[in-house]
Amino acid sequence: MSGRLPNISSRYVKALPVIASLSALACLSGAAGMAAAAPPAAAAAGSACKGDNGGIVVSPGFCATVFADNIGHARHLVVAPNGVVYVNTWSGRYYKNDKPPAGGFLVALQDTKGTGKADVVTRFGDGVAEGSAGGTGIQLYNGAIYAEVNDRIMKYALGPNAVLPAAKAEVIVSGMPLTGDHPMHPFIIDANGNLFVDMGSATNACEVQNRMPKSPGNKPCTEKETRAGTWKYDANKTGQQFSPRERYATGDRNGEGFAIDADGRLFVTQHGRDQLSENWPDLYKPQDGPELPAEEVMQLQSGADYGWPECYFDGFQKKLVLGPEYGGDGGKTVGLCAQRTAPVAFFPAHWAPNDLLIVTNSKFPAAYRNGAFVAFHGSWNRAPAPQGGYNVVFQPMTGGKASGNFVVFADGFAGAVKEPGRAAHRPSGLASGPDGSLYISDDEHGRIWRVTYHGSPDAAKVAAAPAPKTSGASSNNAELPPEGVHPDAGRQTAALTPPPGVTKDQVALGDRIFHGEVANGTCAGCHGSDGRGTPVGADLTSGPWLWSNGSLDGIIKTITQGVPQPKQSGGAMPPMGGTPLKPDEVKAVAAYVYAISRQKTH
Repeated sequence: MSGRLPNISSRYVKALPVIASLSALACLSGAAGMAAAAPPAAAAAGSACKGDNGGIVVSPGFCATVFADNIGHARHLVVAPNGVVYVNTWSGRYYKNDKPPAGGFLVALQDTKGTGKADVVTRFGDGVAEGSAGGTGIQLYNGAIYAEVNDRIMKYALGPNAVLPAAKAEVIVSGMPLTGDHPMHPFIIDANGNLFVDMGSATNACEVQNRMPKSPGNKPCTEKETRAGTWKYDANKTGQQFSPRERYATGDRNGEGFAIDADGRLFVTQHGRDQLSENWPDLYKPQDGPELPAEEVMQLQSGADYGWPECYFDGFQKKLVLGPEYGGDGGKTVGLCAQRTAPVAFFPAHWAPNDLLIVTNSKFPAAYRNGAFVAFHGSWNRAPAPQGGYNVVFQPMTGGKASGNFVVFADGFAGAVKEPGRAAHRPSGLASGPDGSLYISDDEHGRIWRVTYHGSPDAAKVAAAPAPKTSGASSNNAELPPEGVHPDAGRQTAALTPPPGVTKDQVALGDRIFHGEVANGTCAGCHGSDGRGTPVGADLTSGPWLWSNGSLDGIIKTITQGVPQPKQSGGAMPPMGGTPLKPDEVKAVAAYVYAISRQKTH
């Protein structure tokens, strides 16, 4: 296995060949010419990188610079033939309803001075004042920008030599679903104007009670009529309405990244389901949760079913198996999954593939051409194991299939801690510039990197990036000395004030459970190791109490019963976080939460 594969089970290393597919630029040939200075080509052979690569590490021979920063929660992006970079940004509940930058959610970035950095940043389209929360998907097709806005796909026509649209936007498709676990709508447009849109699932596995222990799956899963699949529309036609009739393929839980290869094959990723061990502890061991199921890449075909929710892909057995909600027995039985369409490739569990890019630009080094870059947004639900992803990998490909093992091409995005609530940056989008540069977007703090090759194009070899200086995978993966340390060493629990009737030792125990060091606690996965919350878990250190009065007894009750229908956060919580905690352990965790919620600083 080439490359550096941190925090992956050794049994998974044997099952990592990955395929990926085309970038969001498949249709750029149809984009109209637009005036702006294209960025310079890659530097001459042998030149050294300047600066710190924008805080990340990249494969040998490449350099990274910050092309733009703090532009909002940047999701997908595209680059026009003249070098203008267009980005769609998102807002809302997933980002704790924070305040986005003023103006529209669409951003045009221009490097008019040839410095490799955007010196003109222009926002357009609807903003908060117009009721918009932005979106993920964005494409260029036939002289227009297409972008996801709330429940719609909008078309922004560009005049000759124009960078920004002058006319009013037109609605291509409206009425797409916005509820549930996956409200985003990534999409792609092929050369014939076919618009393929993802409708992510509303639930984890179509359970009667979403994400609750031992809740059976709905039979049939009527959710699939309007969710968990790909819908097909006409990019040249306005006023289309979402309905079940336009479903093109089904059984894809959450397809974030679309791609079309040079031969016209359509691919899409899948974020695999969560909480196998948390919801079905009788069938799965605690260590199975972080490593099952695999992420997937599927070749999309009309009418195909890729297995969700009845099936999931086991990367160790390399096959689809029956899920526990539909009679599965921990991965032994295949059942109806034998009639479902298996993926063409798979990835480590819960890394969250958010975008794909196939190298078709002849200016990119020859060794990388036709291969695929994959942006991994990073996990939250590998707790108590270290979180994974938060990187960009390169997958060699030949003839549309994997031709070797992937390497970690770019890393260090998260910084010191790989957690969704504490990561400095999270890769979300990929695009290629006309000069052979690679653009990477970050939806945490709105940074865009531009990666260029600085060696001899013919001498380039696919190689992994060096380990980042801050290479911690999560808050609980620090290497310990051989002799070990006292379990409370370095903790801040001594400064916490326990609730009445609770000792500091009990609070310290709750700290260890919270962080997954004992009893397989999963709390930090959703709420963050600092307790300040993530996109799927509430901030426990501040804010109003939503499920009790904040007393120790109230917190114990909430932990014990779970939170099947969150009022504000994005993820439901099974009782005790899906871990069979004993009553004294529940009390300890509750005491810890009580204590951190009442400290002035944390």
